[in-house]
Amino acid sequence: MTYHMTCVALDGAAVLFRGPSGAGKSDLALRAIDAGWTLVSDDRTVLVREGGRLLASPPPSLAGLIEVRGLGLVAAPSVQRVPVALLVDLVAPTAIERMPDISLIEIDGVQIPRFDLAPFESSALAKLKLMLTAAARRVGLAASDAAAQSVQLQ
Repeated sequence: MTYHMTCVALDGAAVLFRGPSGAGKSDLALRAIDAGWTLVSDDRTVLVREGGRLLASPPPSLAGLIEVRGLGLVAAPSVQRVPVALLVDLVAPTAIERMPDISLIEIDGVQIPRFDLAPFESSALAKLKLMLTAAARRVGLAASDAAAQSVQLQ
Protein backbone atom coordinates (compact mmCIF):
# COMPACT_ATOMS: atom_id res chain seq x y z
CA MET A 1 0.00 0.00 0.00
CA THR A 2 1.21 3.55 -0.72
CA TYR A 3 1.33 6.11 2.11
CA HIS A 4 1.85 9.88 2.17
CA MET A 5 5.22 9.66 3.93
CA THR A 6 8.86 10.31 3.18
CA CYS A 7 11.43 7.66 4.07
CA VAL A 8 15.19 7.62 4.62
CA ALA A 9 17.48 4.83 5.81
CA LEU A 10 20.62 4.49 7.86
CA ASP A 11 22.54 1.25 8.36
CA GLY A 12 19.74 -0.84 6.86
CA ALA A 13 16.95 0.62 9.00
CA ALA A 14 14.24 2.85 7.53
CA VAL A 15 12.57 5.84 9.16
CA LEU A 16 9.19 7.09 7.97
CA PHE A 17 8.41 10.83 8.19
CA ARG A 18 4.69 11.58 8.48
CA GLY A 19 3.05 14.99 8.36
CA PRO A 20 0.87 17.22 6.21
CA SER A 21 2.20 18.99 3.12
CA GLY A 22 4.71 21.63 4.18
CA ALA A 23 5.50 19.92 7.51
CA GLY A 24 9.16 19.44 6.57
CA LYS A 25 9.30 15.82 5.38
CA SER A 26 11.43 16.52 2.30
CA ASP A 27 13.51 19.17 4.07
CA LEU A 28 14.41 16.80 6.90
CA ALA A 29 15.13 14.02 4.39
CA LEU A 30 17.44 16.33 2.43
CA ARG A 31 19.38 17.20 5.59
CA ALA A 32 19.57 13.50 6.51
CA ILE A 33 20.89 12.63 3.04
CA ASP A 34 23.48 15.39 3.38
CA ALA A 35 24.53 13.78 6.70
CA GLY A 36 25.06 10.32 5.16
CA TRP A 37 21.60 8.76 5.25
CA THR A 38 20.10 7.27 2.06
CA LEU A 39 16.83 8.20 0.41
CA VAL A 40 14.18 5.52 0.20
CA SER A 41 11.27 7.65 -1.01
CA ASP A 42 10.00 11.20 -0.97
CA ASP A 43 6.36 12.10 -0.34
CA ARG A 44 4.98 8.67 -1.24
CA THR A 45 6.20 5.41 0.28
CA VAL A 46 5.16 1.87 -0.57
CA LEU A 47 4.98 -0.35 2.53
CA VAL A 48 4.77 -4.12 2.18
CA ARG A 49 4.54 -6.62 5.03
CA GLU A 50 6.98 -9.49 4.62
CA GLY A 51 8.04 -11.98 7.28
CA GLY A 52 6.60 -9.97 10.15
CA ARG A 53 8.35 -6.74 9.09
CA LEU A 54 7.40 -3.77 6.99
CA LEU A 55 9.61 -3.06 3.99
CA ALA A 56 9.73 0.47 2.56
CA SER A 57 10.25 1.27 -1.12
CA PRO A 58 9.53 4.17 -3.46
CA PRO A 59 6.80 4.06 -6.06
CA PRO A 60 8.57 3.31 -9.38
CA SER A 61 7.77 6.75 -10.82
CA LEU A 62 9.45 8.54 -7.87
CA ALA A 63 12.45 6.25 -7.27
CA GLY A 64 15.64 8.23 -6.75
CA LEU A 65 13.91 11.63 -6.70
CA ILE A 66 13.45 14.16 -3.89
CA GLU A 67 11.64 17.47 -4.08
CA VAL A 68 13.78 20.42 -3.06
CA ARG A 69 11.42 23.33 -2.49
CA GLY A 70 12.45 26.24 -4.69
CA LEU A 71 14.48 24.00 -6.99
CA GLY A 72 12.22 21.11 -8.03
CA LEU A 73 12.84 17.37 -8.30
CA VAL A 74 16.46 16.39 -7.75
CA ALA A 75 18.07 12.98 -8.30
CA ALA A 76 19.50 11.26 -5.22
CA PRO A 77 20.94 7.79 -4.62
CA SER A 78 18.20 5.61 -3.19
CA VAL A 79 17.50 2.14 -1.85
CA GLN A 80 14.45 -0.14 -1.84
CA ARG A 81 12.93 -2.80 0.38
CA VAL A 82 14.40 -1.46 3.62
CA PRO A 83 12.96 -2.77 6.93
CA VAL A 84 11.05 -0.03 8.75
CA ALA A 85 12.32 0.61 12.28
CA LEU A 86 10.61 3.89 13.17
CA LEU A 87 7.81 6.28 12.29
CA VAL A 88 8.31 9.96 13.14
CA ASP A 89 5.40 12.38 13.21
CA LEU A 90 6.60 15.87 12.30
CA VAL A 91 5.04 18.38 14.69
CA ALA A 92 5.56 21.83 16.20
CA PRO A 93 8.08 21.96 19.08
CA THR A 94 5.31 22.86 21.53
CA ALA A 95 3.46 19.63 20.71
CA ILE A 96 6.29 17.39 21.94
CA GLU A 97 6.21 15.86 25.40
CA ARG A 98 9.49 16.20 27.25
CA MET A 99 9.41 12.64 28.64
CA PRO A 100 7.01 10.65 26.44
CA ASP A 101 5.86 7.11 27.06
CA ILE A 102 6.69 4.53 24.42
CA SER A 103 4.35 4.91 21.51
CA LEU A 104 3.71 2.19 18.96
CA ILE A 105 1.72 2.44 15.77
CA GLU A 106 0.36 -0.52 13.87
CA ILE A 107 0.74 -0.58 10.10
CA ASP A 108 -0.49 -3.65 8.23
CA GLY A 109 -0.39 -5.67 11.45
CA VAL A 110 3.19 -4.68 12.35
CA GLN A 111 3.95 -2.64 15.48
CA ILE A 112 6.39 0.20 14.79
CA PRO A 113 7.90 2.54 17.41
CA ARG A 114 6.70 6.14 16.94
CA PHE A 115 8.09 9.48 18.12
CA ASP A 116 7.20 13.13 17.59
CA LEU A 117 9.91 15.40 16.18
CA ALA A 118 10.12 19.11 15.36
CA PRO A 119 11.84 18.88 11.95
CA PHE A 120 13.21 22.42 11.76
CA GLU A 121 15.05 22.42 15.11
CA SER A 122 18.83 22.45 14.76
CA SER A 123 19.01 19.26 16.85
CA ALA A 124 16.47 17.38 14.70
CA LEU A 125 19.02 15.10 12.98
CA ALA A 126 20.81 14.27 16.24
CA LYS A 127 17.47 13.43 17.88
CA LEU A 128 16.45 11.38 14.84
CA LYS A 129 19.61 9.29 15.07
CA LEU A 130 19.02 8.60 18.77
CA MET A 131 15.39 7.71 18.10
CA LEU A 132 16.40 5.33 15.32
CA THR A 133 19.01 3.61 17.47
CA ALA A 134 16.48 3.00 20.24
CA ALA A 135 13.74 1.93 17.83
CA ALA A 136 16.01 -0.37 15.80
CA ARG A 137 16.79 -2.35 18.93
CA ARG A 138 13.09 -2.59 19.67
CA VAL A 139 12.27 -4.11 16.26
CA GLY A 140 15.37 -6.31 16.10
CA LEU A 141 17.48 -4.42 13.57
CA ALA A 142 21.16 -3.55 13.94
CA ALA A 143 21.96 -0.23 15.55
CA SER A 144 25.56 0.66 14.80
CA ASP A 145 25.73 4.22 16.11
CA ALA A 146 28.35 3.85 18.85
CA ALA A 147 27.51 7.27 20.30
CA ALA A 148 23.98 6.12 21.03
CA GLN A 149 24.57 2.60 22.33
CA SER A 150 23.23 3.48 25.78
CA VAL A 151 19.86 4.66 24.46
CA GLN A 152 17.05 2.22 25.17
CA LEU A 153 13.28 2.21 25.00
CA GLN A 154 11.98 1.07 28.37
